[in-house]
Amino acid sequence: MRSPISRRRFVLKSLAGSLAIPVLPSLADDTIGARSVVDVAPGAGISARRFVAIGNLLGFQRKHLFPETAGKEFESTRLLESLTSIRDRLTIYRGLNHGLKGGHFAVHTFLSGVLHHEAKNRPDGNVTVDQFIADAIGSQTRFASLTVGCEGGIHGGCQMAWTRSGIRVAPITGPSALFEKLFVEDSLGQREKQRVANGLQASILDSMLDEARSLSGQINKEDNDKLDQYLTSVRDVEKRLQSKSQWIDHPKPNAPFERPADRNTVHDLPLLYELIALALQTDSTRVATLEIGGSFLPQDLGIDKSYHGLSHHGNDAEAIEHLVKLEQYQIEHFGKFVARLSELTDGDQSLLDSTAVLFGSGMADANSHTNDDLPIIMAGGGYGRGEFKNVTQQVPLCNLYLDIIQRLGIEVDSFGTSTGTFA
Repeated sequence: MRSPISRRRFVLKSLAGSLAIPVLPSLADDTIGARSVVDVAPGAGISARRFVAIGNLLGFQRKHLFPETAGKEFESTRLLESLTSIRDRLTIYRGLNHGLKGGHFAVHTFLSGVLHHEAKNRPDGNVTVDQFIADAIGSQTRFASLTVGCEGGIHGGCQMAWTRSGIRVAPITGPSALFEKLFVEDSLGQREKQRVANGLQASILDSMLDEARSLSGQINKEDNDKLDQYLTSVRDVEKRLQSKSQWIDHPKPNAPFERPADRNTVHDLPLLYELIALALQTDSTRVATLEIGGSFLPQDLGIDKSYHGLSHHGNDAEAIEHLVKLEQYQIEHFGKFVARLSELTDGDQSLLDSTAVLFGSGMADANSHTNDDLPIIMAGGGYGRGEFKNVTQQVPLCNLYLDIIQRLGIEVDSFGTSTGTFA
């Protein structure tokens, strides 16, 4: 006969399985971006701090990315050439990493510094910096965060964003779906269904909390510590659910243009950036991620090769040239996104001034499967100093993430594998 404790653990496990931590993944053609105008409520999020992270699945050619000269006098490189007009708004970092190995199987640590399979006994698991920030400030906007990417390519879908409970945040997979989430109103029937679903989830959460609390006096300290972590996760879900419920009947901003059609990741990239910019401008969210993953196809840039295959170039000159072309395109549109944010006003400053933008990859060199010396560029939010920082000491990338978190007004003294705040 099973003990009451065994049965309660079974119930908890069953409920957790039936209701995993809710994912709330609830930004252009240059001509669209130049004319996009949206109605913004006076005072909506004015001067609020924001964060955007853009990640690449296969890294960048560091020889063609990093300058030789540190400081403000750094020379341009082939991959930085398209950023010349905004170089005074950027800081480029070299030498930061998470101290991990794993090649493609460690790319998911880009924003966390923690391997998924090693996160089980950590208080915050392998939560990524975007979701950590969203947990703290996400209740102030309709969407705690927006996670944009694809569900195809190497090792499955995008894996850049993770919750405290080790759940991958599924991405919004194209401009059409992102546009609908931001600007298309749900019908009366859809809103009623959402209310019913939210009520059901709230009821299940109450049951989960009751079951968990009933165990606290019957287990040892080690298990109680694990239970506390579990309760924290459930409370995080509860907080997000309450936030989600309050926005059901709140009208969305007016659409600035017609709903776009999805084409492919290469040609959709500018529009995804524009929609993310509009999401920030309308204060629909203050946290967003964009992962350029396995659906970014060289064929759409006229290169009849596999992106993954090219990344294992074996120092073949032609393959490297193809990779540089792909990477130049990605960096060019990152630069246009930064410039776009600088054009949008946010009170008496620009949206770029209030938005910390991170660009980089969890992969340093796909050819040799290394994850150290990661390519990192920061813009906006106090980080655009027009310089190249060559970090020669062993400084964890999570130290920079902790600095980002603290600049957003979140009072914590550690994140991931940080050893202090980046200086």
